Amino acid sequence: MFSQYDVIVVGAGHAGCEAAAAAANMGSQVLLVTMNMQTIAQMSCNPAMGGIAKGQIVREIDALGGYSGIVSDKSMIQFRMLNRSKGPAMWSPRTQNDRMLFATTWREMLEQTPNVHFYQDMVKAVIVENNQCKGVITGLGHHIRAKAVVITSGTFLNGIIHIGEKQLGGGRMAEKAAEGITEQLVSLGFTADRLKTGTPPRIDGRSLDYTKMEVQEGDETISGFSFLPIQTIKPEEQRHCWITYTNEQVHDILKTGFDKSPMYQGRIQGTGPRYCPSIEDKINRFADRERHQLFVEPEGWNTVEIYVNGFSSSLPEEVQYKALTQVPGFEHCRMFRPGYAIEYDYFPPTQLTHTLETKLLANLFFAGQINGTTGYEEAACQGLMAGINAHLNAHHAEAFILSRSEAYIGVLIDDLINKGTDEPYRMFTSRAEFRTLLRQDNADLRLTEKSYAIGLAGENRMSRVGQKKEHISLIVNELNTFGLEPDHANPFLESLGSSTISEKQKASKILLRPNIGLPQMMEALPDLRLRLSDYDAESLEQAAIQLKYQTYIDKESELVQKMALLENLSIPLGFDYMSLGALSMEARQKLKIIQPRTLGQASRISGVNPSDVQVLMVFMGR
Repeated sequence: MFSQYDVIVVGAGHAGCEAAAAAANMGSQVLLVTMNMQTIAQMSCNPAMGGIAKGQIVREIDALGGYSGIVSDKSMIQFRMLNRSKGPAMWSPRTQNDRMLFATTWREMLEQTPNVHFYQDMVKAVIVENNQCKGVITGLGHHIRAKAVVITSGTFLNGIIHIGEKQLGGGRMAEKAAEGITEQLVSLGFTADRLKTGTPPRIDGRSLDYTKMEVQEGDETISGFSFLPIQTIKPEEQRHCWITYTNEQVHDILKTGFDKSPMYQGRIQGTGPRYCPSIEDKINRFADRERHQLFVEPEGWNTVEIYVNGFSSSLPEEVQYKALTQVPGFEHCRMFRPGYAIEYDYFPPTQLTHTLETKLLANLFFAGQINGTTGYEEAACQGLMAGINAHLNAHHAEAFILSRSEAYIGVLIDDLINKGTDEPYRMFTSRAEFRTLLRQDNADLRLTEKSYAIGLAGENRMSRVGQKKEHISLIVNELNTFGLEPDHANPFLESLGSSTISEKQKASKILLRPNIGLPQMMEALPDLRLRLSDYDAESLEQAAIQLKYQTYIDKESELVQKMALLENLSIPLGFDYMSLGALSMEARQKLKIIQPRTLGQASRISGVNPSDVQVLMVFMGR
């Protein structure tokens, strides 16, 4: 029934879908095994993609040739570019999505990818021969062989759902948990642990009074995630979201359920997400706060279901409902289903290499929540990288690794494998030391050529990047050579409260002033507008950013070059750290476990101090 595949992907969540698409588009024959064909790419929690730092990740996925950006653009019901008031390194795109359309679009795209094959079954074990993974064993007893296997199990490994004092086995509400994989891998020497995440109640939108809430509208201009020309909705077609707040009455009611809370009674052993806590955790940790913000988000075009972002809870259902009725606008709310917590197995990611291949078993890759991350975007980018490297591994090609200076994806993977995580990991812009270089607007310029070189990004993407680079160069040249006369420029400068000029100045010099943008200049100065009229908005924005922030970009580029010196100093495989008495004992133990490839990687391991790195450099004659 089954022939041998190049790559088997276990699980069809965001990580699994990207892994399958990447490996297949590079030429591998891929089998995507899922326990339920009807829940492929399901948005298990909030119906949104992107956000702070996460939006940069989605754009990077798209620049590399992944599908998440395209699917998000095709299923969006609202678009917002967050942090526009800050510098461009902080701008982060976010879409509110139609939950059902998102999943349908993903499945359609996978079905239209020729090398992707599907099978519905549970994987209970992997086939192991000579310390290598050679395939999977399913619940129905099938032994399916492959050259590489990617496990993207999400929250399904021995998942337990908690609602008050009730416990249900499951990976999602109304879906059974996956068993067998954890037990087998632990018997082979892997370390596993438990994490927790949660989701809020879903509400009937017809029962809410939106007049008591603040309207949150989408942007007037929609740029979307994909660098391809994807047809998106028009700005005037966007659905509203709303904002409301909890209050002291809500908090008092929630506290009455603490004695039945699985979190406070010790029934949940796993650590929850620090940056997306449950509502009961918020009122406990931030007892001085009189209210907490709630985002009221529609789940799609043709549904009345509402997602209450910020009200994640595992308290008893009746306590959740009673507390919600005290929230402005929710006085007469009807609940579709309560919020719940879910506890599941994960494998601390220090057991992986930079390719996301496990150190103990060759040809076995992990991606997504199995590695301790939280969020669709973090999972999707890991799936993409695991899928790429599973394909390369299966065809005996050189691995594909992104460094911290090349992508947020590189930061995420480097953090995971070097520092590990004992709580659900979430990406932030603050985690990226080179975030001025790693902006959402230039992801294609940074990554598409690299992806094209390994056979993932197509000719269409590559030609668009080439054209964009050419346009940016021409725009920069125009701005550096076009002079503005005082009588033309001064009325514009006076209108902005900026000092006037007494002699002719280059347009680029005016652009360097604070609070002056290129669109403003083009609107106010007809001659400049005429010279730049042939260029698209994306290239104009990119050219303006490069000119305006060149000093900061240059400084970070210099720092990258200095860091590259350490990254280029390789450490021999199997190096005996325990024999180096000059190293601290903690450093020896951490280095022995993680086995860093370079001194740069060694320097980022938690517990390895600069003095330890100096010892390594001296010992290696560097």
